[in-house]
Amino acid sequence: MAAEQALWTRARLGRCGPPLDLLTANFRQHVYAPHAHEEYTVGVCVGGFEVIDYRGGRIHTGPGTIVVLDPGEMHTGGPGNPTDGYAYRALYAEPSLLADGILGGLPYFREPLLEDPQLAAALRLAHTELSVCPDPLEAESRVPWLLTALARRHSTARSGPGLVPGAATVALTVRDRLADELTAPPTLASLAADLGLSRYQLLRAFRTTMGIPPYAWLAQYRVTRARALLAAGLRPAEVAGLVGFADQAHLTRWFRRVLGVTPAAYRNSVQDAP
Repeated sequence: MAAEQALWTRARLGRCGPPLDLLTANFRQHVYAPHAHEEYTVGVCVGGFEVIDYRGGRIHTGPGTIVVLDPGEMHTGGPGNPTDGYAYRALYAEPSLLADGILGGLPYFREPLLEDPQLAAALRLAHTELSVCPDPLEAESRVPWLLTALARRHSTARSGPGLVPGAATVALTVRDRLADELTAPPTLASLAADLGLSRYQLLRAFRTTMGIPPYAWLAQYRVTRARALLAAGLRPAEVAGLVGFADQAHLTRWFRRVLGVTPAAYRNSVQDAP
């Protein structure tokens, strides 16, 4: 395992929304002093084994396991095997992010160690991609959805209603607002408030109707707009800002996902065509 490393990244849920701290940790011998967080701590073990003292007991994590620590709970952590060390990815979520879609207050996780491979993989992927490019709309689309899924599957709280009346109308309204405000999209929280919905209900309506979350739809729409500008002769660095991507690297990442080539390669191809 790599040398001791702890890298913090801050994403933001929407342009003016609350911050979300992400931790990438690789430790061989580090042992945490007893401490607590005001937020929910949601971690995914990605290598080695960690031992966490929590609620008078001891948790043993392994690769692929999820650990959820409730706010205010004292805990510590260290290597299960100093030879191998341990590595994990964690996010620190304010309580309201897990309360959306839940009835009767905040969720409570009686069992802090969870086996849910699908959710663990989704949390790890979101953590990795948001650490590289903390796009506010992407963070607001992905993180509350995953945290609500975590609470609905594994906490003792009761889930709220799943179906959203008029889901198609909601989704199309959100789609049109995102398209109209391409370079500075509104937050999902503000859109939800305008529609009289919770953020989770808005996300559910959009995913049900469109098949993808809002940030993914907007990114693909931006790629479509970028194609036209590249074909007109503009350079990728110019195009990125005009269609709302954070920078050229952000444009390139999505352009390759959607079209399989870089913006520069696409521009050269269409410019060279008869």
